[in-house]
Amino acid sequence: MSTNRRQFIKAATAGAVAASLPSTGAAESHESEWRALEILILGGTGFIGPHMVREALRRGHGVTLFNRGRTNNTLFPDLETIIGDRADNLTGLEGKQWDVVIDNSGYMHHDVRASASLLAPNVEHYIFISSISAYDSMAEPMNEDSPLAQLEDESVTTFDWSIYGELKAASERIVAERMGEDRTTVLRPTYIVGPGDHTDRFTYWPVRVRQGGRMLCPGSPEHPIQVIDVRDLANFTIDVVERRITGVFNTATEAGSYNMRQMLDDSQAVSATSVEPVWVSDDFVREQQLMGALPIYHPITGEYGHASSASAERARAAGLHNRPVRETIRDLLAWWDTLPAERHENARFRMTLEREAELIAEWESLG
Repeated sequence: MSTNRRQFIKAATAGAVAASLPSTGAAESHESEWRALEILILGGTGFIGPHMVREALRRGHGVTLFNRGRTNNTLFPDLETIIGDRADNLTGLEGKQWDVVIDNSGYMHHDVRASASLLAPNVEHYIFISSISAYDSMAEPMNEDSPLAQLEDESVTTFDWSIYGELKAASERIVAERMGEDRTTVLRPTYIVGPGDHTDRFTYWPVRVRQGGRMLCPGSPEHPIQVIDVRDLANFTIDVVERRITGVFNTATEAGSYNMRQMLDDSQAVSATSVEPVWVSDDFVREQQLMGALPIYHPITGEYGHASSASAERARAAGLHNRPVRETIRDLLAWWDTLPAERHENARFRMTLEREAELIAEWESLG
């Protein structure tokens, strides 16, 4: 990006009206006439990245990718891809400028510090994709001002899922320090779902419903579920890019708006099948050690009692739109059907019907 163009962007941004969004207290939107922007995406070829790339291109923006070139490296052959490694090779980013960077591959705080430090003089806006796991506690409902987790050992150099939230929170702080809050946006999604989801978490449920029959279901029909369609996250991210919206936002469906019963109903409607749900208690789930086998479910009491109670009002006030979850389920199943049988057999979450029947029998034997 040329110096003249940078000066033009600065002037346009400075002349825009900064409006505080309703009930946010922190977020700002710098409105200006639409223009094509140059966007750097750190990652871009995993699950959420391709949706962001496609949405940015659809709206006429330029996109550069930075990644290791190991995953889906033939997805966007027409785009400039800078090969490097966040951990130890950022040289391909040196001396180059972009309007905005979308960081959707920041897991280790040391890597985020390196990228934010390098890019701070060369980009106007840094968007960091974090997670609601960054909050210190999910025992109570969360909003953007809830306390964040603290990383006890800042010197840790190896990623560990047990401190995923702490690493995300540390990364958020680093981006804000390097860029300044007026040039930083943090998005904290809940479970990201939809076509391309390699985690198989939400996918487990509509795929299982399509098999029909008696079905083991944890908790109760009213058990809350909170997700965000990956395409809605992508749309909102590019809105943030275009409007230069800064601040912190939880991105999710509205807290309390969706539950297990609705998910089963939507899945049955989409697949034209019928299941007979057998609801088992939280205690039974714990006793049978099923927490790792029944994804996106958490008991509604205890440490994760409000994992599906993150307020997303601030994001909706800024323009986040959530499509009906039924549409997500329909498109998710259509994508799932394009995958090879081997991928289905090796799904990350998969309980055999025989094992499920055994568990249901065990539950019913308890009277």
